[in-house]
Amino acid sequence: MSTAAASVAEEAQPGEPGGEADGSAGGVGAAADGSAGALGRTVAAGGPSEAAGAPAGAVGGTAVGPAGAVGRTVAAGGPGEAAEAHAGGVGESGARGAAGARDAGAAAGGPGEAVYASAGDLRRTAGTSAGEELGGRASGGEVASAEPDFDLWERLGAVEEWVRDAVRRRRADDPDPDDPYRGQYLTPEAAQRILDGPGGLGMPAAASWRPAPGTVLDGLAARFGLTALDLDLLLVALAPDLDARFEALYGYLNDDLTRRRPTVALALELCGRTGVSAARFRLAPGAPLVEGGLLEVAEPERPPLSRTLAVPDRVTAHLLGSSRPDARLAAVLGEAAHDPAAETAQVRAAAAAAATGTGLVHLRSRGGDAEGLAVAALRASGLRPLVLDAAALAPRAAEVPDIARAAAREARLTGAGAVIGPLEALPDRPAERARVVGELCAALRGIPLFTHGASAWDPAWAADSPVVLTVPAPSPERQAARWRHALEEAAQAVRPEGPGAFDAGAHRRAAAVPPEGSGAADAAVRPGEPRVQDAAALAAAVAAHRLDARQLRRAADVAVRTAALAARPVAPDDLRTAVRAQNGAGLERLARRVEPGVGWDDLVLPPPTHRRLRELALRARHRDQVLGQWGMRPGGGRGRGVIALFSGESGTGKTMSAEVVAADLGMDLYVVDLSTVVDKYVGETEKNLERIFTEASAVNAVLLFDEADAIFGKRSEVKDASDRHANIESAYLLQRMESFDGIAVLTTNLRANLDPAFTRRIDVVADFPVPDAGRRRDLWERCLGERLPRAADLDLAFCAERFELAGGSIRACAVTAAYLAAEADGPLTMRQTVTAIAQEYRKLGRLVLAGEFGPWLAEISET
Repeated sequence: MSTAAASVAEEAQPGEPGGEADGSAGGVGAAADGSAGALGRTVAAGGPSEAAGAPAGAVGGTAVGPAGAVGRTVAAGGPGEAAEAHAGGVGESGARGAAGARDAGAAAGGPGEAVYASAGDLRRTAGTSAGEELGGRASGGEVASAEPDFDLWERLGAVEEWVRDAVRRRRADDPDPDDPYRGQYLTPEAAQRILDGPGGLGMPAAASWRPAPGTVLDGLAARFGLTALDLDLLLVALAPDLDARFEALYGYLNDDLTRRRPTVALALELCGRTGVSAARFRLAPGAPLVEGGLLEVAEPERPPLSRTLAVPDRVTAHLLGSSRPDARLAAVLGEAAHDPAAETAQVRAAAAAAATGTGLVHLRSRGGDAEGLAVAALRASGLRPLVLDAAALAPRAAEVPDIARAAAREARLTGAGAVIGPLEALPDRPAERARVVGELCAALRGIPLFTHGASAWDPAWAADSPVVLTVPAPSPERQAARWRHALEEAAQAVRPEGPGAFDAGAHRRAAAVPPEGSGAADAAVRPGEPRVQDAAALAAAVAAHRLDARQLRRAADVAVRTAALAARPVAPDDLRTAVRAQNGAGLERLARRVEPGVGWDDLVLPPPTHRRLRELALRARHRDQVLGQWGMRPGGGRGRGVIALFSGESGTGKTMSAEVVAADLGMDLYVVDLSTVVDKYVGETEKNLERIFTEASAVNAVLLFDEADAIFGKRSEVKDASDRHANIESAYLLQRMESFDGIAVLTTNLRANLDPAFTRRIDVVADFPVPDAGRRRDLWERCLGERLPRAADLDLAFCAERFELAGGSIRACAVTAAYLAAEADGPLTMRQTVTAIAQEYRKLGRLVLAGEFGPWLAEISET
């Protein structure tokens, strides 16, 4: 026997397990002439223990080929071993069970490993040459843990020994073990032998064991409720995914080379159990391995014991150290961002609620960051957050059962809790939403699960009832802290990526964030420092906006990048623009969007009216604090909206004032188009209004009902069906305004036409009178502007004194006069101005009198 060949305690005869003959055939774990690999690799013929010169190998052998049964090359050894740098058994060289020779850096090795010196050891060592390290990289190129769990490889080594014993026993009982066509037919003699046999492999039961505390197998057992037998069954099914040799060996043991994964019967027998034992039910539906998604029992059309076992790729990747989630979850996973302003008491209460019962908690948002609170509570409990975006789940409602099972398995694998919301983003239909929520809750039962949204929990959604916690709106100080945190993260996330890229320092300066490591960053968050004051000022600029956590982070990112373009700190206007960009387009289909282009200086109004407009703006800014934190509008299901009524004659500045208020709040103005609201069919007008109110509550905008008396009219005595339905419409509006959460402005020329019941529900009433002579003079100056050239004879004082016009009419006269001046290709003259006024008079149906026009009457009589 060559010095490079492995033996089995003593020289065996050709054809016996582990023997060799004439240096040409190797057995199971033997080698010939130092050139054959483990598990039946021979120089002249493959297969376990073939005789020298045998025509073909049994288990995947080749006829006169350089490779062995499992397809390894001549110079490669089995996983975990090398004998004299060329070949050896699996963990052995020399007598079976003895320590094998090893040569780190030799040409032998399995998928990235060479032997340590113990039989059956699948651990890897440095200096290997073939393949990447097992567990060194996870799917998709993600770097996993540096060392796979030792306990896992130790137990896989035991699985390999069971397979070796099974092969020896099977060959000992087989009268023709070297038949090259075995597994493809069944002779009558073989059938009789099966009938006469007692069944099973006759293997002793596997010794009881427990995984070492803190290992990956110990964590798997604890989180999925697995027994030691469950772990052994899992590892038997896992072996072909880690070492391709097991595919051929399982095919041999299955007596069918096309079935290269363990069957239920084979897995039980390798673990020392029989098919009639209660252990088979550890692989039945509902058992922890199958229910938890750790093991798949395939081929349901076959008898139970003949069904094959497979381990999902995600489970294999987890055991090898990968943290990348299941591919089915990639499209629905959200960002796990905690709320930096969450109160400690709230976090503790949420964490305690998730630790009781089934772990189901519903966070009902009242302006607060419910998702951020859930993430903070899970991290406080030592759990990783697994955030499922309800908006991404909605279009995948049909896939929810698979997604729910994948999420439950992912949460248990990684020791995570789940967060789902906002529930309003799920399918609108009640039955469909109940189905989606119910399937998610059922799959995640027993795992800490937070659902969140603005609506209340519906008992029809799940069999279990959650603990419901309310998440109030943050105080101004905490809101400033949220903005500070978001701005700092946005600035720190930007890094230069090459020539022409933005400078990270410029981005930090743009957000007024000190550089990392300078020591100023920590000081910047202490009360009283300029950084806090800047954050508070920025937060105050958008205090009227109601943003969820994701919108706030996106707005902060856009504001930082916008300011960086000009190399300046973030300004309030940057933040307002970024916040407006977070509005959805749903309301634009129902109302006309107006981007404000005027300010307070453009208004010419009496002081009382001006004060009412300022009051409307301050109510919008502080409504969460006054109505929410201080509870100044309790009970009755009332909303936190702000509603104003602007009344006055046409052209007195009502619409323009609404635009100014929207500009001051940093919001867009949406003018409701009555053509999209009023419908001749009964009930349709109310449905249209409901869609408008719902969309308006979801965006940060000012909603303007121009000529509101058309739909907010008085209720009348019921004389026929039309009167009854008209009163129903008004009654609906009265109720809906109570629960409205947005900002709305109603304008009317005839306040007396509005139902008196609306007045009680209106927060601010502003009257717009016809301007006096002094304000008319100011209006003329504003409307003509500074760029229009004026002739020396233009007398605006005369125009203001003589002509009693509202602001809208003065603007129309100024535009008409400007056209006349453009046609004359000269400065604006008094004659052109008076002509424009006369045309406006005739348009309004007013008489052109000498008492008003005086000496200019003769000039305009010719036009």
